[in-house]
Amino acid sequence: MTGNSPLDDPEAAAFAWARYRRIMRAMLLFTIGLVAIAMALLYKFGGEVSVHFYIATALGVGFVMLLAGALMGLVFLSSGTGHDESVDNNLPDNDPEN
Repeated sequence: MTGNSPLDDPEAAAFAWARYRRIMRAMLLFTIGLVAIAMALLYKFGGEVSVHFYIATALGVGFVMLLAGALMGLVFLSSGTGHDESVDNNLPDNDPEN
């Protein structure tokens, strides 16, 4: 059973999703910077490696950072709006005697 979620209110939902988009924009900028630093360090200390190595590293670092940011942003969205508190987690009693 669930109660009414604060995300059911259109104004609260609009504010929450705007906050999520703001978090994702910040994470995107941070990720771009981190990928640029990683590429510079690889170029300086990596020796002779294929261009495919740079592409794979950039995609791997970028994907992991954006995925982590998206998942953490959803946690903040759920927790910050009170959506977590609206869920009823009471499980039925598992008493074998009854």
